[in-house]
Amino acid sequence: MNHLQSALTPSAALPRDAAQALLVGRVWIDGQGPVPVRATPDGVFDLSRLAPTVSHLLELPDPAAAVRAFQGPRVGDTATLLADSACDAQHANRPRLLAPIDLQAIKAAGVTFVASMLERVIEEQARGDASKAEAVRQAVVGVIGENLSAVKPGSPEAMRLKDVLIAQGVWSQYLEVGIGPDAEVFTKSQPMSAVGTGAEIGLHPNSGWNNPEPEIVLAVDSRGRVRGATLGNDVNLRDFEGRSALLLGKAKDNNGSCAIGPFIRLFDEAFGIDDVRRCDLAMQVQGPEGYVLEGSSSLAMISRDPLDLVAQACGANHQYPDGFVLFLGTMFAPTQDRHGPGQGFTHVVGDVVTVSTPALGTLANRVNTSDRIPPWTYGTGALMRDLARRGLLG
Repeated sequence: MNHLQSALTPSAALPRDAAQALLVGRVWIDGQGPVPVRATPDGVFDLSRLAPTVSHLLELPDPAAAVRAFQGPRVGDTATLLADSACDAQHANRPRLLAPIDLQAIKAAGVTFVASMLERVIEEQARGDASKAEAVRQAVVGVIGENLSAVKPGSPEAMRLKDVLIAQGVWSQYLEVGIGPDAEVFTKSQPMSAVGTGAEIGLHPNSGWNNPEPEIVLAVDSRGRVRGATLGNDVNLRDFEGRSALLLGKAKDNNGSCAIGPFIRLFDEAFGIDDVRRCDLAMQVQGPEGYVLEGSSSLAMISRDPLDLVAQACGANHQYPDGFVLFLGTMFAPTQDRHGPGQGFTHVVGDVVTVSTPALGTLANRVNTSDRIPPWTYGTGALMRDLARRGLLG
């Protein structure tokens, strides 16, 4: 069994307490299209007659209670669906898992951890050149230090620190959103464009410095209520973003560059926002040449509370009628050399990336370039046509 397949088993992919977790997602079924489902350790069940889309499901008054009470037809075995979600042609016509969202906007919060904030400053100072990163890293840390975690963003102390750093000539746009009053919230990719567990993730073929970003992703309804959480990989091109922050769209939004899954765990009496705040994420990259990179990201170290980030993403100034999902950011920014001293980390084609935490399971994907993975062709219009044909709109 290869690295990807080993992550696509119920014991690996599902939460540790999967028997009590309320898990919802989507399955592709030929002839029907995407089908919203509930997943248990043994089986996956169709929720279409409860809600035609996951977006609709999260708008219900109590999604967890509604899913718990609904008895939908069985789609298949959980183990089989997970295995058939691997990115190979052999399983292309079988039911397979998709990203567990559909009509929602896909947003992301950046620079929410001190470690990643420092790395963004370093990218900027190195102008996207990985070979210069270590020297820049030492110079930046020598000026601003490594321990900014005690600084509350937007506080008077943060503003005094800003004045000092400006006077020393090291202020950065990344420090502005890291310790300033306003969080960075950007559009990661378009509705319907995310890939699910087992799929290939895409890197721009011109990128030579890039990395995974393991994150918790909140599922939020149109009224700004957090309904659940899942895992995400906010694939990032460090060279593109380092050259210019105005290239953020190109650094973040490419074919297959947004992975979410395997399932949304709905909030209920057994799992809520406090459990999210306590999550520790583990991330592993296993390369085709035997290279292994491991990292972690603890939500306890986040500099802005998850609900504060949600409030900055939506409200009186910005609405999402179909709801949205929000990547919460990561403290993981790999510096381990892979291709030679001072070169740091970058992906190679064939890497298998896993993001996991006991409460949410494991998201697993294989790396390819964005021009070589299947193009994104199934959008909102196609979904509406399939739902209408199935009699699910009304």
